[in-house]
Amino acid sequence: MNRVNIPSLIFMVLIILSLFWLGRLMYNEAPAVARVDYTKFLNYIESDKLSSITIKDDGTVRFTLKGDNRVYETYAPWLEKDNELISKLAQKGVRVEGEKSVGGSFWVNLLGTLIPTFLIIIVWIFLMRAIAGRGNNAMMFTRSRARMFKPGDKKVTFRDVAGVDEAVEELKEVVDFLKDPSKYNRIGARMPKGILLVGPPGTGKTLLARAVAGEANVPFFHISGSDFVELFVGVGAARVRDLFNQAKANAPCIVFIDEIDAVGRHRGAGLGGGHDEREQTLNQLLVEMDGFDSKEGIIVMAATNRPDILDPALLRPGRFDKKVVVDPPDIKGREEILKIHMRGKPIDKDVDVKILAKRTTGFVGADLENLVNEAALLAARAGRVVIKMEDFEEAIDRVIAGPARKSRIISAREKRIIAYHEVGHAIVSTLLPNADPVHRISIIPRGYKALGYTLQLPHEDKYLISKQEMLDKITALLGGRAAEEIVFGDITSGAANDIERATEMARTMVCELGMSDRLGPLSWGKTEREVFLGKDLTRLRNFSEEVASEIDEEVRKIVTECYERAKEILKTHRSQLDIIAEKLLEKETIEGDELRALLEEELGEVEENERAGADIRSDS
Repeated sequence: MNRVNIPSLIFMVLIILSLFWLGRLMYNEAPAVARVDYTKFLNYIESDKLSSITIKDDGTVRFTLKGDNRVYETYAPWLEKDNELISKLAQKGVRVEGEKSVGGSFWVNLLGTLIPTFLIIIVWIFLMRAIAGRGNNAMMFTRSRARMFKPGDKKVTFRDVAGVDEAVEELKEVVDFLKDPSKYNRIGARMPKGILLVGPPGTGKTLLARAVAGEANVPFFHISGSDFVELFVGVGAARVRDLFNQAKANAPCIVFIDEIDAVGRHRGAGLGGGHDEREQTLNQLLVEMDGFDSKEGIIVMAATNRPDILDPALLRPGRFDKKVVVDPPDIKGREEILKIHMRGKPIDKDVDVKILAKRTTGFVGADLENLVNEAALLAARAGRVVIKMEDFEEAIDRVIAGPARKSRIISAREKRIIAYHEVGHAIVSTLLPNADPVHRISIIPRGYKALGYTLQLPHEDKYLISKQEMLDKITALLGGRAAEEIVFGDITSGAANDIERATEMARTMVCELGMSDRLGPLSWGKTEREVFLGKDLTRLRNFSEEVASEIDEEVRKIVTECYERAKEILKTHRSQLDIIAEKLLEKETIEGDELRALLEEELGEVEENERAGADIRSDS
């Protein structure tokens, strides 16, 4: 049970009493009274103007006039005994009342004034003490909001990190320094004051920082960059000071600032370049990082996916002087990450982690964790006690394309168009030498817009792409539109996204990669980052109208040639297109191995027929 805070309770009672007394005084305040002499009072009686009269036992007489809401008062102690005058007033219709004065009214009024005053003074004293006290809640908004994880709290080590072996190697020396700083101090080596973790979202930057603290067995302060800045001026700088004071009191330790770009953005990047609260916070952070010695055992780590917008003063040697890149994992890294997230879960023996790693190209650690969790949810929804390979397959489709929408009603004609569209993608991709192999084709609607999809997965991770590979990718993208035109003699809006991607890829080849025979190995269009718009990426046109026309013509030529190439492939293999499309309409989903088997079977029959025809001609 929580203990009652007696001072706070007394404080609240005093506030309530003060408000009560103030309200009572305001409510009971007597109306304004006009003082008149007795002669005027008698004139009012003679002229029949009185409406009501109240005779008090202290000699005071209060009365009101007809048609007048004001209260008048006169002093006439003898009126109480003047029965003749009272009878006269009664005959005139004047309401006559008597009122007894409250005994000790002076003391009552005095207490009614003093008690609320004393209560207000006491409340004010309590409030001032609360503000002056550092440990009270009244000034908590200037305190750092960093969460401190002690060495024994939810310990994370390098055993819980996978797929970033190079980053782990870089950070092991930090762990060694925190465990034994004298080893480095003896030879005059200085550890970096700050380490900046740079990488795309979800690659495990925060997990890496916690693993360093867990390996070194030191306190870990975790705070987000947005937690510093508040509405009030100076709060961010005060929180930075308080954070480093706490860190010095708990040294050796690690201070981790997540999403540091929220507070460390390039100064002058706001509209007008004004000196705002965020810049004051950044200035204080720069001062604090200069103000402590790395020998104290404080390591400042930060994470961002936008290192290009950070202020140069933050990145200079002596502050964040070491940058550790946290890249998306390769196939081996994905396999290790999946094994970590599968710990403690009932995984069926038919689950092949290597195949899952191969089919999750481009996934980062957060995606893989979500994949395993999605598979567990699907298994639980189906009432199984173990997670099967089919659960992981469906989870991959959900993560890439969204959940299946089997309830969506599609007409038979549209379903047929979708089937030919997807098979067109699949056949062109399979027959092109440099296109990624098809993993699955489906006409089950998924996600927000996808009426069907063709999933392609590369054999291995690629870091370079050739010109012919890009042309094959564009051709594969246009295979769906080509199939529609060949089979139905018409085209639909289903290829809108394919055309957009193909056009953008062709423009990239011409403008950025210098893959145009006509325009040569040149880059067209300068890429700049606007400082006043947060250093957002913009493309400036640095070429003439004639060159712009040539660029448009070259992009059109690339896309058109690839489209004609896709049409030729599908016309040559029209029978396979019809057979596989009918199969897809029947099953709704065809795996890549089955697709390739059908293509090889049909191609084998065609070759055999061609050889037989050749034999007949030679005999004749």
